[in-house]
Amino acid sequence: MTRTRYTPDRGLTTRMVTTMFLIGLLYVVLVGVLLAVLRGAWPLIVIVAGGLFIAQFWFSDRIAAFSMGAREVTPEQAPELHGAVDRICALADMPKPRVAVAQSDIPNAFATGRSQRSALVCATTGLLRRLEPEELEGVLAHEMSHVAHRDVAVMTIASFLGVLAGLITRIALWSGLARSARNAGPAGIAILLIPLVSAVVYAIGFLLTRLLSRYRELSADRTAALLTGRPSALASALTKVSGQMARIPTEDLRKAEPYNAFYFVPAFSSKESLGRLLSSHPTLEQRLDQLAHISAQLARP
Repeated sequence: MTRTRYTPDRGLTTRMVTTMFLIGLLYVVLVGVLLAVLRGAWPLIVIVAGGLFIAQFWFSDRIAAFSMGAREVTPEQAPELHGAVDRICALADMPKPRVAVAQSDIPNAFATGRSQRSALVCATTGLLRRLEPEELEGVLAHEMSHVAHRDVAVMTIASFLGVLAGLITRIALWSGLARSARNAGPAGIAILLIPLVSAVVYAIGFLLTRLLSRYRELSADRTAALLTGRPSALASALTKVSGQMARIPTEDLRKAEPYNAFYFVPAFSSKESLGRLLSSHPTLEQRLDQLAHISAQLARP
């Protein structure tokens, strides 16, 4: 990884390595079960699993950016946004990512990319309209921390297993695999393991990525505040963005909700949303408490 001036986070690194190891172990278990049960189809299993992994790794960031409406802009089209990104890059001593804008009233931002050189940082028009320059820099520093620490790439790879396991489970249910297996004796019982193991793998993978995601958001807040030296500006942006979410139409929030893991602040369509219970982000109170603690530390002589 190219070194930057972002404060290293050993806790994040440890969690990323542990998550990748456990995800890899689950992947081996899942593919092993498929190979053991569907012995005659092992070439197809290897090709499909490998192809999906490559596609997920190389194209998921582009697909996510496209799905969220990111449109790359030039310095002439968005001078304030480019200026803020330039200042963060100078502070962090890192390559400038591609800069994009999403036409959405939801005040938010996100970053994608496998590496610093392929990264993209995007802000919505709703965010640009609502934040002051210092607040915007705090948000962008947060997003670029994800790029510097490469946790965006880790989350992309880690989420692949859940996608694959969920896909296998749905295919098994749609194809009537379980129904056919009940009439196939002992072999049928073995076939029933496929959707069962896939569901368990999906659940474990989901929990692992959620735990990593919550920590990485706190880490990005912390390192962004230390880089800019203005934790109060980031806290102000968090408070403002979170407060404005309640004014966004429910339909727009519902469309944005599937991409919450990428966003600076999650968008929930209702107070009863299941996403709140399984959120990819820590609570606003946790984030503000951490920033207040950092602010007190920086104020000490």
